Amino acid sequence: MGFLSKIFGKSSEKEIVNMSNVKLAVIFYSMGGTNYQLAKWAEEGAKEAGAEVKVLKVQELAPDSVIEGNEVWKGTVEATKDVPVATSADVEWADAIIFSVPTRFGNMPSQMKQFLDTQGGLWATGKTVNKVVSAMTSAQNPHGGQEATLLSLYTSMMHWGAIIATPGYTDPVLFGAGGNPYGTSVTVGQDGKMIEDVQAAVKHQAKRTVNVAEWVKKGNQ
Repeated sequence: MGFLSKIFGKSSEKEIVNMSNVKLAVIFYSMGGTNYQLAKWAEEGAKEAGAEVKVLKVQELAPDSVIEGNEVWKGTVEATKDVPVATSADVEWADAIIFSVPTRFGNMPSQMKQFLDTQGGLWATGKTVNKVVSAMTSAQNPHGGQEATLLSLYTSMMHWGAIIATPGYTDPVLFGAGGNPYGTSVTVGQDGKMIEDVQAAVKHQAKRTVNVAEWVKKGNQ
């Protein structure tokens, strides 16, 4: 741990606690349930840090005929039926946003892309500026485009004028989750179960996002 302590110094999950007055929106898209679970872990971590949290899904665009033919997809739709659909008002409300999406050929899913594309009104009036953002993702194999997916989402955030708060290597817990500095990512096996244990990494990322958002809020006052 001597080497790790030199890297991390005093920056640890234990210190990223008791933040307050930050409003966080956790916005996800999930077909198989993985990113819904990541979103719920992020909610737990952010609430432990004292944030006010909304967990929101983006609108499903796939036709019912396709969803009905996939039992896992259908089950996820049923499991998330009571989760509110994210709106521009939620983006405006939030001081910080954590996005959670599966990878689609190295990009974010079209459902999330459409949501971002419809925020032009907020962007044009400067209401996306200085939002603190972070993102998480999943794929069926470790090199299935996880990092590229996060970068594709962060590209949009640069146009927003948002402040990107990645986990980097701010806590040793991130190595156990695969060590992705862009954001927590997880591999999902053919059985639909997560291969890496990422719960602690997700919660750390959420707390770090809240922490950075608190700094931004205090600096603006």
